[in-house]
Amino acid sequence: MQLLAFVLIYPLLWFVSILPFRLLYAVSDMLFVVLYYVVGYRKKTVEENLKLVFPEKSEAERKRITKQFFRHLCDMILEAIKSMNISVEDMKARFKFTNIEVIQDYEKRQKSIALMCAHYGSWEWIFILQAYTSHLTFAIYKKLNNIYFDKLIRKIRARYDSYLITTKDSIDVLTDNKKKGLITINGFAADQSPKKEKAYHWNTFMGIEVPVHTGAEMLSKKLDMPVVFFSVKRIKRGFYETTFQTLAEHPNDFKDYEITDQFLKLVEQQIHDEPQYYLWTHKRWKHRKV
Repeated sequence: MQLLAFVLIYPLLWFVSILPFRLLYAVSDMLFVVLYYVVGYRKKTVEENLKLVFPEKSEAERKRITKQFFRHLCDMILEAIKSMNISVEDMKARFKFTNIEVIQDYEKRQKSIALMCAHYGSWEWIFILQAYTSHLTFAIYKKLNNIYFDKLIRKIRARYDSYLITTKDSIDVLTDNKKKGLITINGFAADQSPKKEKAYHWNTFMGIEVPVHTGAEMLSKKLDMPVVFFSVKRIKRGFYETTFQTLAEHPNDFKDYEITDQFLKLVEQQIHDEPQYYLWTHKRWKHRKV
């Protein structure tokens, strides 16, 4: 069944990926109508999340954010598909870096990096970073259930010499890379909810006390990697701007969870500035202290 699903869906994905951006966003507009008005994809989850973290906003304000979020989500879905065939030149023009010298300085000093981000703006296109540095790039991700689509995702990232590793394999792979003397960038999207029974640390996120992922901080200390945060700002449809900020040059100088807490505060600031670009479809606050 997995192979059949892949064979049936892949041609459609490929066709969408070769569309010019004008038509791509026309498809996104149609997808928005289907997801928001017809299917109501995780609409209840989005509404509940917004009501929980923005109780001070009116129902009309939250509804406006919900619609804006779904429009952005559809753009992101189509942009992710576009990654199958987008050129390096197009990607560079649409996903720019305001201070790439932060990363290039670590490259000159031959230092690996733990790169932290949230599911905000457009994290999918960050792999174009590889065009500006000789670092090998690895991203920690959750493996897809369908092995054929999982292989496709890996293949897309490999176009830009970026590689995906599962959470389960991350410690072994990153430790082995260090032993080999490889200079790497290791990406962590660390804002989502860990399993409650595996949570080592709780903190307030958007006013709610929740468990938080600490793997990026743990590995950065174990492997002595500077921790860098990147924020993404949407400039206009299909165009993004990324800024890097070093959180810890020497992570072992910080108390446990101090780096993680600093990361959460930066994510909160992004959300407060423009909440429509956060990934509200996930049940981020499903585990919380009341």
